[in-house]
Amino acid sequence: MTKKMKIFSVTLVTVVAILASLYGAKVWLKSLLPDKSHFEALKRTQVHDLPYITEDIPAYRGKILAVVTSVDRMGEDKTTGYEHTELARAYWVFIANGFEVDIASPKGGKPPVVIDGEDMGAYDYAFLNDQAIQQQVDNSLPLASIDPLDYQAVYFVGGKGTMFDFPDNPDVQRIAKTLYQHDRVVSAVCHGPAALVNVELDNGEMLIANKRISGFTNEEELFLIPDAEQIFPFLLQTKLIEQGADFQAGSTYLEQVTQDGKLITGQNPWSVWTMAEMVVAELGYEPKTRVRTPEEHAVDLLMTYDAKGFDAAVNMMQQQPELYQRILVVMHGILAFMKLEVGKGFELLRLASQIKELVS
Repeated sequence: MTKKMKIFSVTLVTVVAILASLYGAKVWLKSLLPDKSHFEALKRTQVHDLPYITEDIPAYRGKILAVVTSVDRMGEDKTTGYEHTELARAYWVFIANGFEVDIASPKGGKPPVVIDGEDMGAYDYAFLNDQAIQQQVDNSLPLASIDPLDYQAVYFVGGKGTMFDFPDNPDVQRIAKTLYQHDRVVSAVCHGPAALVNVELDNGEMLIANKRISGFTNEEELFLIPDAEQIFPFLLQTKLIEQGADFQAGSTYLEQVTQDGKLITGQNPWSVWTMAEMVVAELGYEPKTRVRTPEEHAVDLLMTYDAKGFDAAVNMMQQQPELYQRILVVMHGILAFMKLEVGKGFELLRLASQIKELVS
């Protein structure tokens, strides 16, 4: 065993021992999460429960194209698809602001989807529970049938499947290039910027050359999938930089949205709400007022912690503790332990515990 491995092993054992002795580890962590009834209530959310998407909708403003992957597997045994939350949240922002949304995929028909229960909120379940929307998703338009100039903007939805069927797809390239060259908005989030890596403009330049852009970072990718370099045709951040992009990386698994003219990109699923509202703004409209979700408030809290430390995060949280989603804070605490950032891990779990105590 190498010295580095020994240090890692000893540190990990120490962390587990400390957690077990102080908190009863798994039991204590579970106690920080909402009870089962909270999740069951979320799952029953219907469109009519959400005034943001049912009331005061502006007059029709045009159409936005959302593009999802058709790839359902990566490697030998891993399933994949588009990320449900990344489609649902942007869809609601566009609809609430007066736009019609068409959903398309390289193959058309029913695209594969990834649904992560830990990330699901009211808007995500409302999207799943709407039969008309699900019929639209299940009958996604084939990209070959799309006239790009029917749309004010395109949004390339993330999901690991995009790494395989977006980069070399001639229709993806045609749509992105046409809209960009006609001064319309091109947007993408997480792995969605894989759609942009091989788009060459009529002047011979790559679309992303010398553009500020964000996407799923190498750090985020390799932490979740250590053998990503063997599974994917490339790492997204690396490829974007190779093609001349000025890559803008934010904090790991927290919001980061970058705009460079008509090009608007987000780093990960926690960037979708802001990215979609920036698309609306770039199209010339002030985004409709929206009550921020508990997850967004938790992201703000975590970003305050990263920038200003534990005390600043506590002071922020104590003003309105009921705003914050504890799950995300707990997950980032566990993430810190996995990265051997023991002090940070304990502080974030303490923060989650204080939120629970103040709202109980």
